[in-house]
Amino acid sequence: MNSSPSSRSSAVVAELGPTNTGKTHRAIERMLEYETGMIGLPLRLLAREVYDRVTARVGEGRVALMTGEEKRLPPRPDYWICTVEAMPTDRQVDFLAVDEIQLAAHRERGHVFTDRLLHARGRRETWFLGADTIRPMVQALIPHVSVKRATRLSQLRYAGTRSLKSLPPRSAVVAFSADRVYELAEALRRLRGGVAVVLGALSPRTRNAQVAMYQSGEVQYLVATDAIGMGLNLDLNHVAFAALSKYDGAEQRELFPDELAQIAGRAGRHLNDGTFGTLNSLSELPPRVVSAIESHRFPAVRSLIWRNASLDFSSPESLLDSLSRAPNHNAFVRVERADDFDALKELSNVPAIRDIATHRASVELLWQVCQIPDFRKGLFGQHVALLRETFLQLSEGDGKLEQSWLSRQVSPLDDVSGDIHTLMDRLAAIRIWTYISHRSSWLHDAEHWQERTRRIEDALGDALHERLVERFVQRAARRSARRFVRSAERPAPESDSPFAKLGQLLGDVPGAEGGAMTEEQFVQRVVDATHDAFEVDASGSISFEGHPLARLVPGKDRRTPQIALAEPEVWTGGARRLLERRLVALSRDLVTEAMGGFPAEALTGSGSSAAMRGLAYCLAEGLGVTSQEAAREQWRLLDAESRERSKALGVREGQRFLYVAEALAPHALERRCMLTALFHRSPAPQGVPREPVLQVSALGGWNARAFGYEILGPVALRIDIVERLSEALRHPNGAQQVHALLQELKLEGGVRARVLRELGGRSGRAPVKRRRRRRGGRAPGTAPDKSGANGPPAHAGAHSNPRRSGAGEGSI
Repeated sequence: MNSSPSSRSSAVVAELGPTNTGKTHRAIERMLEYETGMIGLPLRLLAREVYDRVTARVGEGRVALMTGEEKRLPPRPDYWICTVEAMPTDRQVDFLAVDEIQLAAHRERGHVFTDRLLHARGRRETWFLGADTIRPMVQALIPHVSVKRATRLSQLRYAGTRSLKSLPPRSAVVAFSADRVYELAEALRRLRGGVAVVLGALSPRTRNAQVAMYQSGEVQYLVATDAIGMGLNLDLNHVAFAALSKYDGAEQRELFPDELAQIAGRAGRHLNDGTFGTLNSLSELPPRVVSAIESHRFPAVRSLIWRNASLDFSSPESLLDSLSRAPNHNAFVRVERADDFDALKELSNVPAIRDIATHRASVELLWQVCQIPDFRKGLFGQHVALLRETFLQLSEGDGKLEQSWLSRQVSPLDDVSGDIHTLMDRLAAIRIWTYISHRSSWLHDAEHWQERTRRIEDALGDALHERLVERFVQRAARRSARRFVRSAERPAPESDSPFAKLGQLLGDVPGAEGGAMTEEQFVQRVVDATHDAFEVDASGSISFEGHPLARLVPGKDRRTPQIALAEPEVWTGGARRLLERRLVALSRDLVTEAMGGFPAEALTGSGSSAAMRGLAYCLAEGLGVTSQEAAREQWRLLDAESRERSKALGVREGQRFLYVAEALAPHALERRCMLTALFHRSPAPQGVPREPVLQVSALGGWNARAFGYEILGPVALRIDIVERLSEALRHPNGAQQVHALLQELKLEGGVRARVLRELGGRSGRAPVKRRRRRRGGRAPGTAPDKSGANGPPAHAGAHSNPRRSGAGEGSI
């Protein structure tokens, strides 16, 4: 990496300010105004939360999740939600954002954020979000940056010291070690009956379950580490510090005022004011610290952590030298220590490794191995030994890790017995193997190992959540288990309840420990399921693996159906929240299918021209199809670049309609039919959308275009057929195709003539004047008509003002 900013052209915006200013929310909204985007976040827990928010807007089919240990990669993602370290910066996107950019001053991770600040850019726009303390550095390094100061939406006030017993509901207690978190959680459980627990070491699965339990109101208190300080959106009224110092990986030190503010700022979300303070086991915060936190004023960052990215891989020694190189810019400080650098130093002294790492490819491989993270944070020598064995295996034979060795490492972790500490140790260990499994070139059967490590991590996460609930939410756990077992054990044979079958499923399918599946396990199966695991019928009923789960209900329009669980009272609040989030994402995927994959939301934002926004709006309202009358002006005003973009997205200019090509495919038409019938709370007309031609009387007064049909005389033709006919009529040699289509549609006599007249009228040709026939028969110069219509069907019988769609008139 150079120590000067990237010269790539992109509008760069820095949104800087305290917590609860809506910075991340605005960045997400801005990203969705573009066709493609990427956002880097400081924690994988936060990345998963943002992924859930974005997929609830646009569906899971358009969004990728990339962290060190979790990858959800659809075939053609438009948006990438990543941890900052996992951002695929070689992938070009229109919009790019990096959150918590002030972490560029963090002495261990800062060099990655500094790299993104200097070099990560979107093609059209780039945002950096963070605290105002980073402002001078951003302005110095990116002179053309547009700096916006974000103001907090609510007030944050100091509330002094409180005892655990006097904490108000919706409070979080913050400690800085797992043991202290558990101690405080146990005390709060005795006082208040239940508490959720959040630590950075939890898997996203466990953290989501704990947060969902808190957010739904099943418990009123939360005990956490500073993992909640980086943007997790929680309904907190008060934050109480149980400690004011922490071990930062090198030493035990006091927290800086801006670090306290980052955590305290979790209290009071949106327009609700919040308070912060300490537990009465600590002294009062100094007045100057309180004033700084309340006014959001802290000393500016004066230097950023930097690491040279122009690495020399000719030998391990050269690589160490290049990593140790000092920056040539006074704004940067070389990273003091990093696990990967320390591991490289250790392994470079191993004779067996020095004998192998003698050329560029082997040194690059050694560096990749050194970057395997040590999630266990235990004995460094133990981790180095693992890296040594990994490198030696990858350097021998076929360059893959031995299957038997992998199995010996992973199999002991596939065990959900034990207490909370044991499960967390196993979770930390399996995360290493999950990371390794995603280096596909290192394994013989990467997909198998990815699936296996993911399954083990999920099982451990479920078991850990159960242990946390058992220990810290005893009363709620007993109530949840009793309700679930009652519903799952023996559903009445005659019951027609949708949950009866689901209950049978839960009773029959084994859970993590061989017993009946728990609520948490089933819910997580739904959350992690791919799109293909769900079935949605024509009425909007949703089944999961063949079992009824929910149904779609009308929203404000056809593009925003809502979710109603089949039997919501069966689920705990946290489970309901997770299920509804996943099913809302599914509903957005269904709408995208109906629109043929057209990214309407990305094209209706302020980043597009007025003509493009108007066209996208028309296509969105029509689920991928709009009439020429509605969109002709917008299409005409598109510049050449916008028109090419539209065509690349599948937009086609037909004779009667502008449409997305895939929106006229059979599957998309079925989704259109379902969404339209659902919105109007009435079954679709018989035969829609399977039949290409219907009698107008069969529509029963329905808007034909809403279901994808166009009325032509006494019949309604499906729009894809209308466009095929219209295109053939326009083509000089299309008469044979027209004849074949009409025969296939079984249109004869007057109906056939009427359809041809109306379609011919839309071709734009002038009406053909009929010549008086000679006594001998046909007009001079014409061939015999074998089609059954008078005159050439492609051009004759045109009306200057063809009949409109009648019952089909209006929005599509």
